[in-house]
Amino acid sequence: MSTLKITAAARLALGFGFFVFGLNGFLGFMPNPPHEGTAAAFLGGLGAAGYMFPLIKGTELVAGLLLLANRFVPLALTMLAPVVVNILAFHVFLEPASLAIPLVLTGLGLFVAWSYRDSFRAVLAQKSAPRSSSTAPPRKEAAGHESAVASA
Repeated sequence: MSTLKITAAARLALGFGFFVFGLNGFLGFMPNPPHEGTAAAFLGGLGAAGYMFPLIKGTELVAGLLLLANRFVPLALTMLAPVVVNILAFHVFLEPASLAIPLVLTGLGLFVAWSYRDSFRAVLAQKSAPRSSSTAPPRKEAAGHESAVASA
């Protein structure tokens, strides 16, 4: 199997997982597993905040759709990075018995991100500078339309 096919399969699996779990956060078609102790207290605090679960689940839903549609994949991966880190940390520190799915999600995310690594080069540059207006490429005007500056 070619690398492109493996990358596409990983992207689709990651996208499907986050789309389904994000949608479940709004529609509740899958029951949530019971949590005890510190894990329950942590999730209770997120729920009590009122905005946190809709924010997390909305992010999962949108990023999952982007991955499934193969659109803005680097943006979707960037949106999901803090979600994946927190899912992994939650399971490592609070519920280690259920670590399998978070490890799979982390592995898929890292593999897909590595496959799109060229898209992240500028973000990971140690030193960078803003683009000055003199180095910006010229704007293209729509055919048949004059710019406002030219007509003024």
